[in-house]
Amino acid sequence: MNTTIKTLSIAAALAASLGLAGCAANAGSGNGMPMDHGSSNPMSSTMPSAGTMPSANADHNQADIMFAQMMIPHHAQAVEMSGIILAKPDMPAEVTALATKIKAAQAPEIAQMTGWLSGWNVPTMMSDHSGHGMTGMVDDDGIEKLKSATGTEAARLFLEQMIGHHEGAIDMAQQEISAGKFPDAVKLGHDIVDAQQAEITQMKQLLATL
Repeated sequence: MNTTIKTLSIAAALAASLGLAGCAANAGSGNGMPMDHGSSNPMSSTMPSAGTMPSANADHNQADIMFAQMMIPHHAQAVEMSGIILAKPDMPAEVTALATKIKAAQAPEIAQMTGWLSGWNVPTMMSDHSGHGMTGMVDDDGIEKLKSATGTEAARLFLEQMIGHHEGAIDMAQQEISAGKFPDAVKLGHDIVDAQQAEITQMKQLLATL
């Protein structure tokens, strides 16, 4: 539970830092700002409709709500882990490049999903949020080990933890693809599967070199 609360706080801070709090607040009017979830620039026009904040009556179901509510803290932990590894000296260039990529992709997705939940008038956290269902989450001890690790040990631990973390995200994304109704959420599920499966392959290859 401590890990979940911590990651939700990180998620809230990320959404605010991206300047999307006002956008989320206006989601109910349907006047949301277009956003490319694959870019750190919320004003990106490369995908003018896919990331538009929904109106309160947008066509969605409980699977969409659960997907966003669980994926927000899951993404927030990935951003936190990436930040930890980026703060360490003497990391392999490939590992820092991967951590930078993960952070740049997932932080805007947190803001996007937060906007959906605001538009649907539902809380960011499930009322009975116990962390179950969020497979791949790293526990407090694992986060502390990552913080204290150095050099090759830190790089290896980050990759091992993030592989499991990505596998959990893919599981949740596949559930959304199967049961979700909101088109943007289903699309995000597909994007997560594609991007994170490719990153898992990359991380396994990096592990073999350490």
